[in-house]
Amino acid sequence: MGRLVFLFALLLLAAASTASAARIVEHTFNVQNLTINRLCNRHVITAVNGSLPGPTIRVREGDTLIVHVFNKSPYNLTIHWHGIFQILSGWADGPNMVTQCPIRPGNKYTYKFKIIKQEGTLWWHAHASDLRATVYGALIIRPRTGKSYPFPKPYREVPILLGEWWNANVVDIQNEALALGRGPNISDAYTINGWPGDFYPCSENQMYKLKVKQGKTYLLRIINAALDNQLFYKIANHKMTVVAVDACYTKRYVTDVVAIAPGQTVDVLLTADQSIGSYYMAARAYASAFGVVQFDNTTTRGVIVYDGAPSSTTPLMPVLPAYNDTPTAYKFYSNLTVLVSGPHWDPVPLKVDYKMFVTIGLELQVCPANTTCQGPINGTKLSAGMNNQSFVFPTGLSMLQAFFFNVGGVYTTDFPAKPPLQFDYTNASINNNLPLLFAPKGTKVTKLKFNSTVEMVLQNTAILAVENHPMHLHGFDFHVMAQGFGNYNPATDIKKYNLFDPQMRNTIAVPVGGWAVIRFKANNPGVWLMHCHLDAHLSIGLATAFVVENGPTPETTLPPPPADLPQC
Repeated sequence: MGRLVFLFALLLLAAASTASAARIVEHTFNVQNLTINRLCNRHVITAVNGSLPGPTIRVREGDTLIVHVFNKSPYNLTIHWHGIFQILSGWADGPNMVTQCPIRPGNKYTYKFKIIKQEGTLWWHAHASDLRATVYGALIIRPRTGKSYPFPKPYREVPILLGEWWNANVVDIQNEALALGRGPNISDAYTINGWPGDFYPCSENQMYKLKVKQGKTYLLRIINAALDNQLFYKIANHKMTVVAVDACYTKRYVTDVVAIAPGQTVDVLLTADQSIGSYYMAARAYASAFGVVQFDNTTTRGVIVYDGAPSSTTPLMPVLPAYNDTPTAYKFYSNLTVLVSGPHWDPVPLKVDYKMFVTIGLELQVCPANTTCQGPINGTKLSAGMNNQSFVFPTGLSMLQAFFFNVGGVYTTDFPAKPPLQFDYTNASINNNLPLLFAPKGTKVTKLKFNSTVEMVLQNTAILAVENHPMHLHGFDFHVMAQGFGNYNPATDIKKYNLFDPQMRNTIAVPVGGWAVIRFKANNPGVWLMHCHLDAHLSIGLATAFVVENGPTPETTLPPPPADLPQC
């Protein structure tokens, strides 16, 4: 009898362990108009569940996340779960016309996917038009129950979402820019957790406030949700210790400033180790094309208030880097390394199956007949591309549907593995070669065999402007092998590769007038977008995609689409 009781207890323990290790987490997103007050005016925005930012989703590694999205807005909509691998759940990735058709106004779609081998800070956002300016939120993945962080447990965890604000309808702004062939109007403010802060008019009481206890350590989960600007972030008189980027653990890195590109996340430990008082946190642009490209040069700030600080205390203000402080940005971006043997760490794949050299940057296109254009050169519209190919999203069928059902005519698999012409990529004199500035439009992708390893050199160009481009890859993390300035030189730069502990990311800020080398294993069948995470550049063609073939077993084959997948 005792033996039976013992066996029964073991079974109960195993069942409890399994249940705690894998939950189903369910949310409902109601996306609709919201009227709010910002910068002295009432504005109607598109928001989720009546809040800006939208709701924070908290899950554990191994959980299944289900989100029911009801589109009650006047716009077509999709939601992207930025940084989630979507292993065998590519139908839930979310980029409009890549993995799904949009959710039409008045319709709904349920996203369902499992969190596999990921921990840290990611986020979700709209992936249609410029709606992600206000449709975004944090997605926090904690370790499984019974597992711990590879750093001391913080007293509290705090999402810090850095955003951008326009005193106008963002969809109208984008549509006007596309119609006229110029860049979009710059934003009117930056925000911290939806609040602009007291540097802006009518915003003295619209500032994010974080109360802390002296001596306690806080985990700040910083997300750059801005549409078009990289940012510097500082806290007066405080150091921060970086412990993760893009939901990949890092070796601890102590800094007093964080540089963060749109799409990226940075987890830092902040210890409240200063005198009791108040200290501003602040963020403003890192403008790599300073003097060439217009940008929002304002500053957002919130405040950290120690318990016991008098209400009359004037907060200290941090000294932020100059807008064009590339050395500070590059020092931060290039000094991070992965936590070897940490949770979910993957060693660098040493055998490369497919090599690519890809130029990225602005381009031009000819202004259509009987159309008014305001491009950089008379008779042109602003464009962008990779390897002199400017990406066009399909309109009648999503790319993933075309892949799964073997439908032709939606995309072609002839994206070039190198530029059609070699030139002095970062020399501004190339702008005198007018034919070089025009990129043909098309939907060209790269087809990859399952489990193959890809190495890609991302080379910025000086066409029209020399700038830093944050490049995001859907469906995968990649190793950042090396990065630098000028033209990539394989004879010398390959010696700079970090084969032991390179940082892992899903979004890389390719240095201004420079290059970065990334490497990833294509172990996830489906169609995966790669694009610049500056919306002004994505909307005019700075993108491509990878089509990863199915593997040899059912466990490595993309399943059929869900029944409620939106149709075009």
